[in-house]
Amino acid sequence: MLDIQFIRDNAKRVQENTKRRGSDADVSAILKLDDKRKEIIKKEEELRAKRKQGSKEKPTPEQISEMKKVGQEVKKHETDRKKVEADLLEKMSWLPNMLADDVPDGGGDEDNVEIRLGGKKPEFSFPIKDHFELGQDLDLIDTERAARVSGARFFYLKNEAVLLRLALVQWTIQELMKEGFTPMFTPHLAKEQTLFGTGYLPFFSDEIYKIEGEDLSLIGTSEQTLVGYHQDEVLPSLEQPKLYAGLSSCFRTEAGSYGKDTKGIFRVHEFYKAELIVVCAPEDSVKWHEKCQEIEERILDGLGLHYRVVNICVGDLGAPGYKKFDCEAWFPGQNKFREVTSNTNITDFQTRRLNIRYKTNEGKVLFPHTISATGMTDRALLALLETYQNEDGSITIPEVLHPWTHGIKRIEKKI
Repeated sequence: MLDIQFIRDNAKRVQENTKRRGSDADVSAILKLDDKRKEIIKKEEELRAKRKQGSKEKPTPEQISEMKKVGQEVKKHETDRKKVEADLLEKMSWLPNMLADDVPDGGGDEDNVEIRLGGKKPEFSFPIKDHFELGQDLDLIDTERAARVSGARFFYLKNEAVLLRLALVQWTIQELMKEGFTPMFTPHLAKEQTLFGTGYLPFFSDEIYKIEGEDLSLIGTSEQTLVGYHQDEVLPSLEQPKLYAGLSSCFRTEAGSYGKDTKGIFRVHEFYKAELIVVCAPEDSVKWHEKCQEIEERILDGLGLHYRVVNICVGDLGAPGYKKFDCEAWFPGQNKFREVTSNTNITDFQTRRLNIRYKTNEGKVLFPHTISATGMTDRALLALLETYQNEDGSITIPEVLHPWTHGIKRIEKKI
């Protein structure tokens, strides 16, 4: 949510930003509604002052009649104001966040700008397989039975793939705790206000699984529950930011992805993720955005994955985001880079919607900024399967994960 005074002071800039982001939100309509709201408030205050003045003396019958009329007018103006405020909130809720100056133009992932490469590209002297072929051969992935049980885009992980996922989680959390992040298991369900506050409503309503008859939906990421953790709170000084590492399953309808990534389990309705959330003072958000990026890359380096970092273009940047980086790991079996982590500076877009504030050392109450980044997802597991495959069909497990794989260092075909 943008501040209404900021919108008023920067109306042209906000409208240009809105247009650039492909939104049809109308800034002039928002300002007209705000003007109307102010007019009604002014009239309400005048009527209340009149009623208060009349109550100071013993009223005549005529004055009693007049005060009843004033009371009725106050109620009417209250009703009108609430309707205008609801209309204003609805229109403001569709305004996307402002963009950083260096966000590239473009309409999709093909327009994202490569910043740098990381890790060493694996080379093979034998025909290679993708993660799904490997998963089938080594009895790690079962989508056929999952389809019978749950439908398309679901899967069972089996055998060493389970150990690999758990090891990834354990190692990632270990690395995040070294950086001061508090590990948290979060609820898998969230109320509509929390989804609105984090900017997933109204922008991504078609991506959300709603529980019929309940004010609850399955979360698409623990970002929603971790940022919502402090809604309607005033935090103490953020000289030390709030650092959270959330672990959860994530649920997405994948609306609009018909026909995409139908082979394998790269794009699914349910997956596991470790999420990084930073709640910090506004002047520190750029620094923490860069810090989260450093952490993401260090995790990928530790796993020995080849990847690239891209600056996300306007058309690929969700409405709450101010600036976003993705890390795309190299998938040898697909012969291309695929997104495995994201890292977004959301500024005060979420905290305004969730009414999260903090008190400065000078006693001012301000809205903090939030950063949302990825520690690991199941996609990292898939990249590992493809990267560490061997000529005999086995897969070597990266050394950093050995403490959690129960002595198993290599995944081999079952006899």
